[in-house]
Amino acid sequence: MAEHDHAYKRFFSHPEMVTDLVRGFVREDWVQELDFSTLERVSGSFVARGQRRRESDVLWRVRWGGDNWLYVYLLIEFQSSVDPFMALRLMVYLGLLYQDLIKHHQLTSTGKLPPVLPVVLYNGVALWGAALEIAELIATVPGGLQRYQPRLRYCLLDERRMADSELESLRNLAAALFRLEKSRGPADIERVVAALIDWLRDPQQAELRRTFAEWIVEDLIPSRVPGAHLPKVRDLQEVRSMIAELDWTKQWKQEGREEGRQEGRQEGRREELENARGVLLRELERRFGTLPEDLRKRLAAIGSIEKLTELSFRAGAATSLADLDLS
Repeated sequence: MAEHDHAYKRFFSHPEMVTDLVRGFVREDWVQELDFSTLERVSGSFVARGQRRRESDVLWRVRWGGDNWLYVYLLIEFQSSVDPFMALRLMVYLGLLYQDLIKHHQLTSTGKLPPVLPVVLYNGVALWGAALEIAELIATVPGGLQRYQPRLRYCLLDERRMADSELESLRNLAAALFRLEKSRGPADIERVVAALIDWLRDPQQAELRRTFAEWIVEDLIPSRVPGAHLPKVRDLQEVRSMIAELDWTKQWKQEGREEGRQEGRQEGRREELENARGVLLRELERRFGTLPEDLRKRLAAIGSIEKLTELSFRAGAATSLADLDLS
């Protein structure tokens, strides 16, 4: 997980990556009001009295247009494994952030705390089954006590459950990173590299081009072709040439390990599908109580992990079961 965190911190230290991540994958109307030209990196280290230093992964702020301009803080956590208490972890970060803003008099013009968008970017293999909001981690309480319980929900972006067709249709740098992570062969990598060469032509994007090039050569390809001796490269054109010249046939990790294991992959897919269905059912039952039998049958007929994951996201904001739109 540490290597994944370090690589993603490098990527999302670039404002272009943060812009494309939020614009492309946080599908909320208010995102259109953000002025991404004002993106500013903020220190993610906070020290609470009597506590050890805690450090969030990446923290930015951006101006939010309208009659009253506010700062919206984007708190991004990178995960390659499931943390059952992620909602609590983010609540702690948020509390420390707010304390720091108060200390440094960085409140809104009305003297209030700025809103925060907590984002968890997850690229692990296992389905993310952790609670998406802090309320799910707290034992059921009597009705009158419920209003005193904390509320915090985070936005989960699960790379491996994003449809390939959707990612390929986007001119989006974050989507390009996800496509590389999900690549199944050299042709997949080459297509993304070609797109990045086209998208990152501006001289001011040289550092981001270098970040992609170094990560592909130092992390991505070695994970696919163990033992390959790769030259040091800092340019995407050099990466493209190297991909064409490299002998992938003997050592492509995914192909070598999966050859002749189609039945095992299908069983894993079925298990993942049922896990996704279980996550959706639990979310719906938590929000709306016992579900109608006809709705259960319709959910049981869905055979797409991507569709079930999309419905889970939609369920978090739904005001009624009708909002799910199962058509």
